[in-house]
Amino acid sequence: MADRTPGPALAAPAPRRATLPSLTGLRFLAALLVFLTHATLLAGPLRPTAPISFFADQDIAKPLADFFQFAGPIGVSFFFVLSGFVLTWSSTPGDKVTGFWRRRTLKIYPNHIVTWALAMWLFASSSPVHAWLPNLLLVHNFSNRPETVSSVNLPSWSLCSEVLFYALFPLFIIGVRKISERRLWWWAAATVAGVAGVALATRLVPGGVPVPGYGLTTNQLWFSYGFPPPRLFEFVLGMILARIVAADLWPRIGLAPCAAVFAAGYWAAYAAPSPYNFSLATIVPIGMIICAAASSDLRGEDSWLTSRTMLWLGNVSFAFYLVQGLVIFYGRPEVLDARTFTTPAALGMVLVLFAANLLAAWLLYSLVEQPVMRRFARSRKHTAPAVPRTTDSVPAGEAA
Repeated sequence: MADRTPGPALAAPAPRRATLPSLTGLRFLAALLVFLTHATLLAGPLRPTAPISFFADQDIAKPLADFFQFAGPIGVSFFFVLSGFVLTWSSTPGDKVTGFWRRRTLKIYPNHIVTWALAMWLFASSSPVHAWLPNLLLVHNFSNRPETVSSVNLPSWSLCSEVLFYALFPLFIIGVRKISERRLWWWAAATVAGVAGVALATRLVPGGVPVPGYGLTTNQLWFSYGFPPPRLFEFVLGMILARIVAADLWPRIGLAPCAAVFAAGYWAAYAAPSPYNFSLATIVPIGMIICAAASSDLRGEDSWLTSRTMLWLGNVSFAFYLVQGLVIFYGRPEVLDARTFTTPAALGMVLVLFAANLLAAWLLYSLVEQPVMRRFARSRKHTAPAVPRTTDSVPAGEAA
């Protein structure tokens, strides 16, 4: 097969030629996985004696907590792959690095600063002083000290990885653009092997104390899940998948078969020991779903993922994730203490908690994220109309 490496002018995967609205809808589903993990916890991280789960019947509460325990980590992995995909898809040769970094900084930090300040005001001022500044700067997960990793607004941990991704993207995109099309699948396989390698190497990490429910020490959990550099494999996989879709190398596999593969991967994650259930069990299905959704958009196919409701939910998904530490970890036990309910009432309370989290997310998105991006994300030097972009990469994650 002939090497179809694009020339310099076509080295990037035809960005800005098409929007990918399905990815916006999908990213809310990933954020929902994180919510389900947090909303079914048997004990909260701020008040361990006050349960988060609303279910009084432990025969229901515990199986739910066990089933959704790794939904959040899978949602995190989805967002890391999606970040690489979207940023590669929307990039063009000649994009200024400073402009890219400015947009990424404005996307993350305003929402983070607001939730950081609220957390400090409400409960987090009791966190160790040495953790305040690293958390504010989003470098705290480069430390393996548990009190630093779990400081202030807990869900902000995954933003440390996103900050690393954004810092390295201008360098990585140069290399990814140089990969010949006939070798893209090999590179994709190599990144999946990298994810597997991280999981295998985790058991070799020394030190720390055992973490209940994970079968890992604190150092091993940090290395495999929270430490940003090992998560680069997922981000780079997304970058390579964007090139595969742009080169029309993705086979025509629909979302339904991909969802079935994902369900099998989720069951594998449920059954597998840590750290194999953090991302390895579902990394391939996640890539399949993203590629299938993007290819569907390119063919002009409509789906429920592109409905106005799903697009709106996708747009607020970053805020929906960030406020979970405030609404679920702080608000739920503060308002209801340790109260639990019968199963029908508990289901209703989960919906109430979801609505409260969504309302807080809408306020953060409407009052902070959207105004900041509209006002400052685009350089004043450019007065031409903005070219439609793909859905913006949104970091999300789940508290360690």
